[in-house]
Amino acid sequence: MENLVQELAAWPRERVEALIAQAQPHDVDAAIAREERSVADLAALLSPHARPRLETMAHEAQRLTRWHFGRTIGLYAPIYLSNVCAADCLYCGFATHSGNKERRITLEPDAIRAECKSLSAHGFENVLLLTGEAPNVATIDYLVEAVSIANEYFSSVSIEMYAMDLEQYTRLCEAGLEGVTLYMETYDRETYIRVHQAGVKQDYEHRLNALERAGQAGTWKLNLGVLLGLFDWRVDALWMALHARYLQKHCWRSAVAISFPRLRHAPQRFEIPAPVSDADLVHMMLAMRLFLPEAGMVVSTRESAEFRDRLIPLGVTFMSAGSSTRPGGYATCGEETLEQFEIEDSRPPEEVARVIAAAGYDPVWKDFDRAFHV
Repeated sequence: MENLVQELAAWPRERVEALIAQAQPHDVDAAIAREERSVADLAALLSPHARPRLETMAHEAQRLTRWHFGRTIGLYAPIYLSNVCAADCLYCGFATHSGNKERRITLEPDAIRAECKSLSAHGFENVLLLTGEAPNVATIDYLVEAVSIANEYFSSVSIEMYAMDLEQYTRLCEAGLEGVTLYMETYDRETYIRVHQAGVKQDYEHRLNALERAGQAGTWKLNLGVLLGLFDWRVDALWMALHARYLQKHCWRSAVAISFPRLRHAPQRFEIPAPVSDADLVHMMLAMRLFLPEAGMVVSTRESAEFRDRLIPLGVTFMSAGSSTRPGGYATCGEETLEQFEIEDSRPPEEVARVIAAAGYDPVWKDFDRAFHV
């Protein structure tokens, strides 16, 4: 059976770039018209020739999203448990050598409860727990306890942390974990190695296969993404789409979603090598929706309020709201601790929900019940 590493190896950078470059306007039109789309169709939809057809793609993306998801936007919030990090990712504020001097902490159980209580008071039922890449600090025992605490307050608990092995994901599922978010950051090995200079994250293949291990362990939600700005967004998007399709096939019990985190702020030592414009991001999202009509699509508070509002009818199915990217940012530490990145949309969750409703969509705080998993 072909594994993910082998599948991506069949699509080296040169082949992907050539496929995108050779796409013509008639290929774009044919790809939009099809019900089921091939990798060649996706390459055409990602190509520069698709840019004049974004409005047509948007209508198709809206149709597909409403067919598969209805007029709903799920709401969630992140809780940062720790900003301690042993990795040295050049683009990240948590990195060991980022130059940031703000306070680094790992929340104790009482503080985790306080953060959970604060968010649940807003009506959230979906929460995402995050840590830095420090498995010796945020140990598996610590994470099992954190997931158990979060389950006292929320219907659905997910994590975004370092890549784990099957046994660790299994333990977390037994504690009530439902989802795993893990960004490959970039699928280009050369770029990946260059920007990840220390820590467990340096192991490209261990990270690449982590979401499949999470699915095998029993998680119900798998969320992947690339960090837009590290590499050519068109090429990374096609590789990510192949990864998502692989997960849909091999982890068919899990719902697969795609996030679109865009680098907008970075430590002073790092210059964003491949900036992604608003138009680029919209283009990528529309192409991904047409290729993966059953995948969820997530937009975080990295993007501005105005831009997020405009994205609502273009295939988005999940949005974060009222976010803090620092441990203790809701109830226990205020602005004393180091944040991972600066958010762009600082509106309270209630206001985000009102905007979603005003756009003709239903803001969903709880999208399903655990009983349906039995």
